[in-house]
Amino acid sequence: MNNAILSTIENAQLRNDIPSFRVGDTVRVHYKIVEGDKERVQVFQGVVIKRHRAGARSSFTVRKVSGNVGVERVFLEHSPRVEKIESLSRGVVRRARLFFLRELSGKAARLKDERDK
Repeated sequence: MNNAILSTIENAQLRNDIPSFRVGDTVRVHYKIVEGDKERVQVFQGVVIKRHRAGARSSFTVRKVSGNVGVERVFLEHSPRVEKIESLSRGVVRRARLFFLRELSGKAARLKDERDK
């Protein structure tokens, strides 16, 4: 009984404007940030290293290198703060989690593109 109620509430919160993307893809996430009384959109572009699929609680982790420092950020997929997700390129990977990219740097941290195979 409780599961039916929870699932109807969660299904009402799901978004349908999210493009399909996988682990290894390069994405650009437009995220709303509140600074004081102002609200602006910040863009975070990087490689998806992890996805957690759980209905309305789905999340994904994006990693980028900014100033020789690796930066990872976890986004809730169906959050109203996520304004837009753009999929830029598809990466060819054979794993579900790309945590090995944390130890790599420079050219070694690149992934093959789907069209380059």
